[in-house]
Amino acid sequence: MPTDTIALVTGATKGIGLATARQLAERGLTVLLGARSAEKGARAAAELADAGLTAHPVLIDVTDDASVRAAAALVEREYGRLDVLVNNAGTLTRKPAVEVTADDMRPEFETNVFGLVRVIHTMLPLLSRSRSARIVNVASDSAMFAKATEQGSMFARSHESFAYSATKAAVNMLTVKYANAFLDDPRLAHIKVNAVTPGFVATDLNDFRGVRTTAEGARASVQWATAGDDAETGGFFDDNGRVPW
Repeated sequence: MPTDTIALVTGATKGIGLATARQLAERGLTVLLGARSAEKGARAAAELADAGLTAHPVLIDVTDDASVRAAAALVEREYGRLDVLVNNAGTLTRKPAVEVTADDMRPEFETNVFGLVRVIHTMLPLLSRSRSARIVNVASDSAMFAKATEQGSMFARSHESFAYSATKAAVNMLTVKYANAFLDDPRLAHIKVNAVTPGFVATDLNDFRGVRTTAEGARASVQWATAGDDAETGGFFDDNGRVPW
């Protein structure tokens, strides 16, 4: 991708999001660090600056319409377009499946699903101005029906990620539906949108029990954020290639 590529990563102040921002900056992209607080955004930008990299914090709370609109207005004012959107922001609340209520599920759906739709919908006019726009939606291994149906496996027995797994399965379906819709719209057919799974990464979402580093977890996002014009769209991938739904 050209070095003047503008990339926004949501949830970019820590974990996989910050690692994604770091790797995109290392490739020469202009990186916008999506942050819910100015303090956290400044801290993340300073961390990258210490490594000789440049990134710009952008206030954005994916659960808030006004916040997302303000972020889009800033991107339009400063850059005029958006080339890459990595929907990384996510949350997980652990509770046994048999105890989960509908109200318990709302916060995770608000961030992981409705937040993703809110950001894509608001940023789409900016993405449409890019010559080769890319959207990456961060899903999860726990969204895979192929793994969830392996009786006795970790994924079949991860009952406390009941709501989270459902949200990430929704992310996968939304990815396919967006890809199909873009292909049928001449104004948007140049936009590639794919879902990725970072794998079992050690982050605060799993109390740092994961076996992969955040740098490893960011690889798939970076691969598809910088994919060429001949790349697929509407797929689900890890850093080794396509994975089962």
